[in-house]
Amino acid sequence: MKVQTFSALAEPNRLNIVELLLDGPLPVGKIAEKLELNQPQTSKHLRVLCDSGLVEVQPVANRRIYRLRPEPLQEMDKWLDSYRRMWEKRLDQLDDYLNVLQGKKPMN
Repeated sequence: MKVQTFSALAEPNRLNIVELLLDGPLPVGKIAEKLELNQPQTSKHLRVLCDSGLVEVQPVANRRIYRLRPEPLQEMDKWLDSYRRMWEKRLDQLDDYLNVLQGKKPMN
């Protein structure tokens, strides 16, 4: 997994842009409007997202339409899955321990 992905998402405006694009592609002007940012600032954030591979742009006439790329997010999900499994195991162990404390079942 790329550190660049986390770095791009660490900035709140860029994370907000990604969340907006979950609903579908948008032109830069609409993104700026929804986030109440000026267009140059929005374009700067979109460039970082494009450079990280999270977003891609498609020129349509004089507009630039941005859409989310699922691959970096899928890669992040795969990486996070190992942590999910670890925490699920630990939570199961905690549940077993709490049951022992409450006298509900013997500990293995």
